[in-house]
Parts: sequence; structure tokens; C-alpha cells
Amino acid sequence: MVQKTLEKTKKLVWPEIDKNLKDLTYPSQFVIPKKYNKEISLFWKINRDYPERQGKYLRPTLVLLTAQAMGVKVTEAVKTAAAMQLSEDWILIHDDIEDDSDVRRGKPALHKVYGTELAINAGDALHIVMWRMISDIKNSLVSQEFNKMLLRTTIGQAVEQIWKEKKKVLSKEDYFIIADSKSAYYSVAGPMRLGAIIGKVTPPQLNKITEFGLNLGRAFQMVDDILDIAQDKSEGHLTLANTKGAAYAKNEAKKFTLKAMEIFDKDLKFLSHEPFRSQLREIAGFVLSRDH
Repeated sequence: MVQKTLEKTKKLVWPEIDKNLKDLTYPSQFVIPKKYNKEISLFWKINRDYPERQGKYLRPTLVLLTAQAMGVKVTEAVKTAAAMQLSEDWILIHDDIEDDSDVRRGKPALHKVYGTELAINAGDALHIVMWRMISDIKNSLVSQEFNKMLLRTTIGQAVEQIWKEKKKVLSKEDYFIIADSKSAYYSVAGPMRLGAIIGKVTPPQLNKITEFGLNLGRAFQMVDDILDIAQDKSEGHLTLANTKGAAYAKNEAKKFTLKAMEIFDKDLKFLSHEPFRSQLREIAGFVLSRDH
């Protein structure tokens, strides 16, 4: 059932992304002569590579379901969901370079195909396209939330890189500085906050959504760590799974999932529109049980 929900999101969101991955109309002085079409075509081919591979679409699904559970029409949230998904694509390009990853979504990482320089440029280009999409939404609160969420994400990445170089032995508290930035906020709380903002959430309601997202996001990251334990060790990632063991991480993930479900059932009753509320609850269960 969850897979069906994710696939539905792809069908709604991908066309919005697709139509933005193209050249713009430049001032007449900067129109690119046709004789350079080959280079421009390659530029867009590289830029489109990760978006066209299409990941799970969990984050845009959370944007849409949260908004719809508050009574928002899907058409009012789809642009935000598309920008959310595109943010993942440029972040992954840069992340793969920093970790020197070999594979992304079943294919060679972008920098392994086109080289580091062109991969960095593609990440930059997608970053620019993402902000254009956010600008087109014309919602300052949505824009501000993207700013906060993405800045916290890059802080988490920076702290992890600093500690990797120092070979720091992580405490549980240290781990959550990274995990909360790179996953809890970015993968769950942030997308849900965006959907709720579109739904004109009240500050107390937004706080409860954030608390839910923090707990479910921690569980999400720990399950990710278990699934990627061998790769994380080879790339030097600092996780509880590869320091304290998969069983420990699984147990912690269960605790955070249970806490998240308690918050959902008790405090998120305002996410009341069906079938979207039920689909959100199913995704919470999927986070713990997933095998990919």
C-alpha cells in the first residue's frame, strides 16, 4: 500500500520537475549560438541524470499527504513537493562526491560517470533550479522553511565531515547532531512542516508535527544506517549501527517509532482528512519495516 502511495506521488510530482529542467530565455545579448547545442545538450543530460533515476519520493509524499490531511488540494502543494524532491537530487550529487560513493539508485554515481567537476556543476545547477521553483510558489513561509531545513542539513554534513577527519568516537548525543540535521529534519519533519505550512497550520500544531518528525526521522536514519552498515563503514560514516551494532540501532529505532506513533495518535488529530491521514500512518510503519 505504501509503495502505491509513493508511486502516485511520482506521477504527480515528476512532470513538475521535468518541465523545470530546461534552458531559460536569456537577454538577447546572452542567447547561446546554435553551434554550441552539443555542449548545452550534454549540460542538461548531466543535470537530468539523478532526477530521472527517481528515488523513493518519500519526502515529497510527506509534503503532499500532510497538506492533503489538512484539507489542501493536491494542486496547491505539488510545486512545493517537487522542489523538495529536487533538493534531494542536488544534495545527493554533492554527498556522493564527498563520500566518493560508487553507486546511486542502482547506477554509477554521477562523478564516476562524468567526473567530479561536471558533477559539482550539475549539483549547483539543480540547486539553482530548485530555488527558482520555490520562488514560483510565491509563499514566503515556504521559502523560509526551505532555508532553515537546508541550512540545518548542510550543518549536519559539515559536522560529520569534521568528525570523520578527526576520527572522533561518537557519543549518542554526537550522533543525533548529525542524524537530526541530515535526516530527522530533512527527511521527515521538514517535508511535513512544509505541507502543514501550506495547510495554514497553527504554531502549536506545527510544534507537534515537528516533534513527531523528530522521532520518526531518528528512526528513519537508524534503519538507513542498518541497511547501509557495510557501505557506511567503508566510507567512514559515523553511526550508532556501525559502532554499537545493528541490534542496538534497531531497538532504538523501534523506541523512536513508538514515540512517533503515540504523538501521531494523540496530538496530530487535526491531520484528519482521509485517506491521507491513514496513508501518513502507514508510512510511519513503513519507516521501521522497510528493507531498502
